[in-house]
Amino acid sequence: MGNQLRTAVLLAIMTVFILLIGQLLGGAQGMLIALVFATAMNFFSYWYSDKIVLRMYGAREVTAGQYPELHGMVASLSQRAGLPMPKVYIIAQETPNAFATGRNPAHAAVAVTEGLLKLMKPDEITGVLAHELSHVKNRDILIGSIAATMAGAIMVLANMARWSAIFGLGRSDNEEGGLGGFGLILMSIIAPIGAMIIQMAVSRSREYLADATGAGFAGSPDGLANALEKLGNYSKRLPMNASPQTAHMFIVNPLSGKSLMSLFSTHPPLADRIARLRGTRPPSGKFDADPRDRRNMSDRGRALWDELSR
Repeated sequence: MGNQLRTAVLLAIMTVFILLIGQLLGGAQGMLIALVFATAMNFFSYWYSDKIVLRMYGAREVTAGQYPELHGMVASLSQRAGLPMPKVYIIAQETPNAFATGRNPAHAAVAVTEGLLKLMKPDEITGVLAHELSHVKNRDILIGSIAATMAGAIMVLANMARWSAIFGLGRSDNEEGGLGGFGLILMSIIAPIGAMIIQMAVSRSREYLADATGAGFAGSPDGLANALEKLGNYSKRLPMNASPQTAHMFIVNPLSGKSLMSLFSTHPPLADRIARLRGTRPPSGKFDADPRDRRNMSDRGRALWDELSR
């Protein structure tokens, strides 16, 4: 119910952005057109957002015969987590990264880059896959996919508003409630920022939970912690060719090596995530740890493992 409420709120806020841009572009008629557009986007976001995101990255579905070890890891973790076997995809990029998508566990997909398979050890790949399957288990993937699709739509309309302002189109300042060119320019700036803030709010709070749940699925936090450390280092040296609208879906921010995008990261600091997994104090000093933290995390992981094994 919590994720359903978050999904409804997300759709409502992003729909408001779309309606406001429509109103500024064409008044009441523009808002009506935007309403039809938003309704269509909501429908397609729910049913097809996973396919849209996978197609954006040229992900190809692979079989157990093509990638037996990868399929074996996903199958084993899915069984431990009590999940149906998701579809497995490969993204032809050298930067190591991964994401999960789909509207529910029965229609889920896990995608990993070729770089992840080349640069990670088996226990680290297991940790990454466990993290992604925890998003499936916690039902985060629908809201993440919808956020990506709706954010993309807002970006398109924001660009339309900016070009309309440049060429003098849109509502006149003299029209009732119209903001004219100034309103169009303002909305073309505010709407993408608002969409990005929504993505950040959705993603950040779910990553810590996914890390903890994933460590339980894998049976140990060490593989995931080591993987996050490597992923952070590689993302700085090999920034991924990724869209900002989908950055929140990946296990680590694929844009962290790109200029100002790191200031708007959709993920918590990697140092904090790694410290939580290892039971140590992060550089920020916000996570108070003591020698018992690591043992307590291991106990929680074993307890979750035992519960899933029943």
